[in-house]
Amino acid sequence: MTLEFYKYQGTGNDFVMIDNRHSEFSKNDTERISFLCDRKFGIGADGLILLEEDEETDFRMVYFNADGKEGSMCGNGGRCLVAFAKYMEVIDDETTFNAVDGLHKATIENGVVSLQMQDVTGIMVKPTATFLDTGSPHHVQLVKNLDNINVFKEGKKLRYGLYGEKGSNVNFVEQKDTATFSVRTYERGVEDETPS
Repeated sequence: MTLEFYKYQGTGNDFVMIDNRHSEFSKNDTERISFLCDRKFGIGADGLILLEEDEETDFRMVYFNADGKEGSMCGNGGRCLVAFAKYMEVIDDETTFNAVDGLHKATIENGVVSLQMQDVTGIMVKPTATFLDTGSPHHVQLVKNLDNINVFKEGKKLRYGLYGEKGSNVNFVEQKDTATFSVRTYERGVEDETPS
């Protein structure tokens, strides 16, 4: 079987993009999705995104993590899909689309995609950490010496340890000055640090 795909990236998160408006790609084949995202034997990506028809909006976004499982909303993936939809001539410079967490609006200006995420509710604040859900859950851990953090080891502990089977993305954040922060991210579904 021949598979036409495209590769996009947003702030270091990379995605395999597939135009599935004719429902030719099976969403139930987690092994195939995982294989396509594999960096050694497949195309290599943090996730796979399907562009699908939607009755209410311009299109539907279906996002899969690199492990082959359908994931929650990914902001970088959403921005990439909007650019892909424009390339495929599905949209012009403004769009509304559906994702797993509901409706999203986006615009494209000078090649830059701006995406409206869902309003954040239910923020949990602890002395050195904050949890929030932007459509995708994020544990934000304040740290010192960010460069010395073993993001894989510490991220894996926090990803599963605090949030159970579904887990959370883990962002390690160091404040450099009053207006500058550095971030390193352990991404669930990828199960590793990503450059985004």
